Amino acid sequence: MGIMTEPQPLDTSGAVARVERILNDRGITPAPGGAEPAYRPDEPGHPEYHRRQRAEVASGRWMAATPPRYQTATATQPGVIAWATAVAADPGATPSLLITGPTGTGKTHEAYGALRLIAETGPSVFQMIAITTADLYGLLRPTGAVGAAEHEMRRVCDVPLLLLDDLGSAKASEWTEEITYRLINHRYNQCLPTIFTSNLPPKAPVDANGRPQGPDLAGALGERIVSRLAEMTTLVAVTGSDRRRPVSVS
Repeated sequence: MGIMTEPQPLDTSGAVARVERILNDRGITPAPGGAEPAYRPDEPGHPEYHRRQRAEVASGRWMAATPPRYQTATATQPGVIAWATAVAADPGATPSLLITGPTGTGKTHEAYGALRLIAETGPSVFQMIAITTADLYGLLRPTGAVGAAEHEMRRVCDVPLLLLDDLGSAKASEWTEEITYRLINHRYNQCLPTIFTSNLPPKAPVDANGRPQGPDLAGALGERIVSRLAEMTTLVAVTGSDRRRPVSVS
């Protein structure tokens, strides 16, 4: 029978020394107590590195979903910036956004700028659809394909971020009112952040006899839709002249 000897401890000092030299060469200081090394912001393992990676992916998706005219859009309205910041921090707890104002005052520009700001924060999930109400109704009109319109409806209803542009501008009918109600009611119930833009105020001012002084969303969409909008949105009113018209010089 052979003679049994006690196992000798493994000498790891050389390996440890080599690791320390590598870390020193990279400017990384090992944390005390055997904890993970302190990664630099430009290295995998650091939260800022991974946030920037997510922001790059999200910004690419924003660019792909944004028309060329708005690919330099930047939010400038304080209320719009505050909304985008809140959505980036906690989308489920943030109301939707309704941007109103006269034609050409930059509502759509602000909306795309808000979505861009969210993308640049590097959210864990970034998916968006941007569409005008007129295009939405065109997309959802029944066709010969069974279930095609309903599939598109679910896609728009459930997307994490939706921009619905020019709300109240399309010709109203019972069908368009029902489509609008279904969409808004679903996103209202699911607490999904939505940006609405409209040339119309939620409620027009009234005269001494209580008659509305001009068109409003209540008249264009119906009271049940505007009631949900009033509860689910933060209102930002944009003022100014029509930027699309050249300024005349006298």
